[in-house]
Amino acid sequence: MSRSLHKMAHGTLVGIALNYKGLFDLRLAEFYEPPYKKPPVKPVLFIKTPNTRNRHEGQVVYPAGVQRLQPGPALGVVIGKDASRVSAANALEHVAGYTIVNEVSLPEDSYYRPAVKAKCRDGFCPVGPELVPASQVANPDALGLRLFVNGELRQHNNTANCVRTVAQLIAEISEFMTLHAGDILITGTPEGRVDVQPGDRVDIEIDGLGKLTNHIVAE
Repeated sequence: MSRSLHKMAHGTLVGIALNYKGLFDLRLAEFYEPPYKKPPVKPVLFIKTPNTRNRHEGQVVYPAGVQRLQPGPALGVVIGKDASRVSAANALEHVAGYTIVNEVSLPEDSYYRPAVKAKCRDGFCPVGPELVPASQVANPDALGLRLFVNGELRQHNNTANCVRTVAQLIAEISEFMTLHAGDILITGTPEGRVDVQPGDRVDIEIDGLGKLTNHIVAE
């Protein structure tokens, strides 16, 4: 993690589940089953706790006794000034910049209740390699993202395929909770998550934001 990223992005890690249209559509049938019987109409949020923080070139521990571990390529939005009840039109004025997040998780059973046990293991949220100022990112809603395992492309998508834009997310979340300077929004991981094993190298690239590298190690 670069010094500027460490200094600017010290707050809460707020994740958004189901924010890629492809993933949302894949799960649509189960949303109509009991007990909910309809898809979520607001962003489905989860928190990555402080113990999950990790960095570029950091090791991600594959916990003993778990069957599967999955990296999650995501655009990270670093809040630059407090946002409370902001409109979508003004939302991007509150962004300091953008970075890459690897939202590591065990496979999830329910998107309505993302499991703390699946998402909040030590080191399960690498961020980096740096903070790219918002002024240098022309459109955060049109960025290609790619996941490589041991140099092989395994996942690719584009933030243009998100259900909600960065501005919409900030507006909807800040309706009920203040986003503070230093908070990071993890804007969602696309469909097609892959499994990794101890010994694997994971690289995530996002257009204009560089490459975040992590190494999977056995517990």
